[in-house]
Amino acid sequence: MHIRSAVTPVADASSEGPDERMLAAVHDSALAIVPCEHAYMRDVFSPDFYARLLASMPARERFHDLRHKDAMRADGSSARLRMYLYPEQLWRLPAEQRAMWTAVSRTLRSGALQEAFKRKFRRSLEGRFGRSIDQLDFYPIPILIRDQPGYRIGIHADVPAKAITVQFYLPRDGAQRHLGTVFHHGRSGPDAERTVAMDFMPASGYAFAVVEKESWHSVRQTTEADGERVSIMLTYYVQDTPRAWIKRRWDRFRSFFGVGPKG
Repeated sequence: MHIRSAVTPVADASSEGPDERMLAAVHDSALAIVPCEHAYMRDVFSPDFYARLLASMPARERFHDLRHKDAMRADGSSARLRMYLYPEQLWRLPAEQRAMWTAVSRTLRSGALQEAFKRKFRRSLEGRFGRSIDQLDFYPIPILIRDQPGYRIGIHADVPAKAITVQFYLPRDGAQRHLGTVFHHGRSGPDAERTVAMDFMPASGYAFAVVEKESWHSVRQTTEADGERVSIMLTYYVQDTPRAWIKRRWDRFRSFFGVGPKG
């Protein structure tokens, strides 16, 4: 059984920045509990801002390959290209692009946005970590992604180092609707066939709390006809030990030199 999420048109033509719009999208999203806690967000960016964002897409040479087994193609190339949206990475961009993506980066890394997601997934997070969300502080890592034809990722629940996974979709129109992430009721057998799909629509996105053996999801393999699949991945990482706190910042330092985590 396959369920497809509903999508409504973008609401208005405001030219506001990303801050309030993105927060409103998180607050207004409905919390689904099947097959795991997740939310689908609409109107994440205003139409005017979204058009300018797509027009400010950085050039291919600004991205690096993700060397992960699920992203590798038969010819040895990677089907997932990434660019970290840290301020120290964005200064390399042309001035107009830098201004646009700096505004997005600031919102993605803001405490207000993290608080909105923590409150959205309070039950799952407090159940997993055994304490109030007010005592939880995660490290946000924002990445701009360009998935090439052939990209896929099998059913997985995300590693325990992740607390919340968010992805904002950036297609130009509704032609790629079928390329969204799919949630599964289980990793294998009949449960793996029972799914809920997140429509890959303009200025939309989804988020979920990472829960072991519960937050199963995948992306079906894309084709040449599908074209490039562009999105923003925002991952909130656990940093509840001195070692994890140091690792997050060490990884960020290394990313400045083009060296990043494999996953």
